[in-house]
Order: sequence, then C-alpha cells, then structure tokens
Amino acid sequence: MSGPKRLGLFEGYGVEMEYMIVDRDTLEVKPISDEVLKAEAGELTSDVERGSMAWSNELVLHVLELKTNGPAPELSSLALKFYGEVKRVNALLAPFNAMLLPTGAHPFMNPYTETKLWPHEASEIYEAYNRIFNCQGHGWSNLQSTHLNLPFSSDEEFGRLHSVIRLVLPLIPALSAASPVLDGKVSGLLDTRLEVYRTNQQKLPFIAGKVVPEAVFSQAEYEAQIFQPMFRSIAPYDPEGDLQEEFLNSRGAIARFSRGAIEIRIIDNQECPLADIAIVALVSEVLKKLAAREWSTFEDQQKMDTDYLASVFLSSLKNGPKTEVENADYLRLLGISQEKANLKEIWQHLWRQVQGEAVFTPTISQAIETIVQQGSLAERILQALGREPSLERIKDVYRKLADCLAQNQLFVP
Repeated sequence: MSGPKRLGLFEGYGVEMEYMIVDRDTLEVKPISDEVLKAEAGELTSDVERGSMAWSNELVLHVLELKTNGPAPELSSLALKFYGEVKRVNALLAPFNAMLLPTGAHPFMNPYTETKLWPHEASEIYEAYNRIFNCQGHGWSNLQSTHLNLPFSSDEEFGRLHSVIRLVLPLIPALSAASPVLDGKVSGLLDTRLEVYRTNQQKLPFIAGKVVPEAVFSQAEYEAQIFQPMFRSIAPYDPEGDLQEEFLNSRGAIARFSRGAIEIRIIDNQECPLADIAIVALVSEVLKKLAAREWSTFEDQQKMDTDYLASVFLSSLKNGPKTEVENADYLRLLGISQEKANLKEIWQHLWRQVQGEAVFTPTISQAIETIVQQGSLAERILQALGREPSLERIKDVYRKLADCLAQNQLFVP
C-alpha cells in the first residue's frame, strides 16, 4: 500500500490468497511455482503483474500467491477477479498434469521429505529462516492463508484500526478454519494451520507472541514493545540482519508502517475465492462499524485484556463456533448485551448488523449465510469425511474441493 498519498481507513483493500500446486491424479504437492511464473512472464521471475492483479512466489516451491496489485477500491468485484487468476493458473498448470488445491493445509503432505524452498531471487531471506528455524515442518511449508491488508493514514488511525482488529481476531477462526486434516489424519482441531503457525518459532516465542497483538496504539509504542524486543531476540541468530524487518513479525495481525497498513494473517485459505472474499468482506464491515465507534468507545476497546483475547483465540482453533465467550465486557464492545454467547451466535449477531451494506451482493450474502449457518469449511470437510477416513476418502473429498476452486463454488457436503 505504497504511493504518494496514504489511504485512510477502509479506503482500500489489499487481499492475498495462497494456493498449493498438486498433481491432478495423486494430489501430491508439485514444486513448480517457478515454472508457472515463467510460463506467464516468459522468463524466470518471482512476480508477475496482470493489470489490477498479480502473482508471486512463496517460501516453498509448491505454493503460489495470487493478490491484488496494490490496494483495490472495493471488495465485491474481487471474488470474480481472483477466480479469473485461478483459471489462468490452472490453464498453465494443465501441461504439467497439475492444478491448484485450496484450503489452509495439504491433508497428507510429508513436509520433512517433500519441502523444496524457493531457490531463486530473494532466497537469502528464506535461507536465513531455514538456518534458524528449519523450514521443513508443517508450520513453514504447509500453511496456506488469505491475508487482508487494511490501510491507515495517520498514527491516530493506526491506533483505532489496531484496537478493533485485536477485538475481532479471536472470532475469525470460527468463520475461516479450513485445515482439519494433517499427515493423512483428522487432527482434532478445526484450524490446524493456526496451531502450527503459532508454534513454528518456539525457539524465539516473541516473534509470534500470543498471536493476538499487544495493546499498543501508536507507532512509537509498537516500535518499543514489539519491533525492538523482537529484533533483539533474533539478533544472535541473524548477524547479517536479514530478518530484522517488519515482515519478521508473526502475530495474527501485523503493522506494516512502511506501507501504511495492518495485515490480518489468520484467515485460512478457503475452497474458492467467493468464500474468501465473503469472509474478508464480513470481517471488514464489522471492523468498520467498530472503528466508527457504533457499538463501543475507543477508550473501552483499548482496555480489552490481551490474555483474555488470546484465550478465546486458542479455544476457537479446536471448538470453532462452539467456543464460549463468558465475558460480558467483551460482548458489550461488540454490541451484544448478553452475559455470554458462543462464536456462532456472535457472528450471527454481527452479520445481522452489517448485512445491508453495499459490498454484500446476493452471491456474497449467500456465501456468508452458508458459512455462518452450516459452519466453517473445516466443519463441512469433517462432515464429508466421517470419523476415521481412509487416505482414499480424504483424496476424494479434497478432489471435490479442487473442483470447488475450479468452479468458484462453495463446498456443501
């Protein structure tokens, strides 16, 4: 979100979606993202610009990122734009007998034998991560997300945006969990991606913190309480300073002061762009209402305890919409007058508050109804799999998910 003029709150949206590249027949990962980028650009590159959209490499060779080329002015048209990019990539993958596979994690990849890191330009950053953390586990090579970047144009706007994102982060996995299977088995969690994400840098735990970021509401506070302690913690392992930048921060929402945006990173990649944009639109509109102080004051929003928010977040990884919130102060901040509610009830309430907004086209509204009423993609996958699914059953269901992506349709078991 760079450029001469900084965008203000909700004046633009940067969206990124990460997809796995797999063999059409076996669904095994295919480390050929460089071949796709080369096929589109005519030369080896890490980035391709396609008008208002763009593609880029990721840490590992079997993942490709599709994204808006800078901030988009609105969200509703992005479902079809991303779908157009998916179709183009799938066409380029066809000669390799490969295709894109959605969801937050590959269901049976062995990251210890199948991980291939991006070996081309900017690989020194990836090599530094690999040297310090060993990037062969699921928490590095098998976690696909959808990122939402929201702009701010001043320190005051940063504080307002950061305060409301902290409140909403613990609620998001109840909508977006899409990784219930790992190592060929049902994991027992709805959002296994976030579990491996939050623990992949345990060697230096401050890098991810509690995933829900600390209660800091200015750039100076952020520098003092997040960036500097984080850089100090990694400095002994990073003498060249390759990683002592904003991108090192692995909280669930990270401040990108260099481009005037906060990036929300905890949304699992969904079965199709329509589902991703539906979730992104719902989250954005709820944040907009909170930032406009429609339900609570900025002062009250700032006071919400990080440990409590983190506890709701942790519970949501396993329990999703059934996660209980028994904190009346927290519920009041969200405009709910009850003493307790579960995350499903909270999202039903929030959806009723925002559903009249222009971003919610009939198609997007229908997608949100499916997610809010029938459950996250993880819940729908589990419904289709049954209790102890065989590898063949897992492959059958994930082939259907690949079809959902190819047709931009929600998965209904």
